[in-house]
Amino acid sequence: MGLLAAFTHTLEITLPVFLMVFLGLGLKRLGWIDSHFITTASMLVFKVTMPTLLFLSIIQADLDRALQPKLIGYFVGYTVLSFFLAWAWAVWRHPFAERGIFTQGAFRANNGIVGLALAASQYGDYGLSVGGILAGAVIVIYNLFSVIILSLYSDEAATDLRSLARNLAKNPLILSVVFAIPVALLRIDLPGWLMTSGGYLGAMSLPLGLICIGGTLSVTAFKSSSVIALDASLWKLVWVPLLGVLGALALGIEGPALGILFLYLGCPGAAASFVMAKAFKSNDKLAANIIVITTFASMFSLSLGLFVLKWLGLV
Repeated sequence: MGLLAAFTHTLEITLPVFLMVFLGLGLKRLGWIDSHFITTASMLVFKVTMPTLLFLSIIQADLDRALQPKLIGYFVGYTVLSFFLAWAWAVWRHPFAERGIFTQGAFRANNGIVGLALAASQYGDYGLSVGGILAGAVIVIYNLFSVIILSLYSDEAATDLRSLARNLAKNPLILSVVFAIPVALLRIDLPGWLMTSGGYLGAMSLPLGLICIGGTLSVTAFKSSSVIALDASLWKLVWVPLLGVLGALALGIEGPALGILFLYLGCPGAAASFVMAKAFKSNDKLAANIIVITTFASMFSLSLGLFVLKWLGLV
């Protein structure tokens, strides 16, 4: 693929996703959507439309291609490794009280919405099915390790591991993946009317979720970012995806699998990081700053990284 063609194709993948984010930001500033709408819509995406999308994408996928133990194992294993690398850096470089927020912001990504949208934009149904399985696999890691790190550096933990286990067992995204896999493996045919209705519902997920992310962004928070937030953002958008891609190449992971892996590792910080920080009475403003910086900056880092991988013929 030529240089110009690779650049143009990269923009065709990333721009539609981030334009929806900017649409949410613009609608919020115009007053056409408000915090109540964003809260309600985000809950709808999390509990209904996104699980539906994941479920349908998996049962309609070719699991012989979508279920890739090597890719899934590497993604989960590297996510755990990136957590410990970020934690070690936080211990070395940052104040005690901010180490939990830094670590969470540096390793936790918004795979459920941004990553899945990018994977779908790049690889269609294949991206949705593989991305859905990866997202379901890593949700447990993100939540468990975030609770552990925030508990260690918080004077007042608002939850415990037993509560976390209960919440994980009821997580709609995890449940949708768990229920979808046996349906796909057994090749159970669902009624056509149910598939059509589910398709309408699932199609709402990505645009609505991206608009909600845009509505929560704050340009003021971006301008008032701290050195710690910038450092965590650099880890999230540069070091974590760079080291992850190099490791994947060393293991022979290439093509669409490498492309989806890069998009997931290079995703901006998850909005759930802010909620988790607030629950643990940690520095939620720092968590918000990391989300804002990584969301804005990932437009450039993801586009550049994907462009380079395409230009080198690796994805």
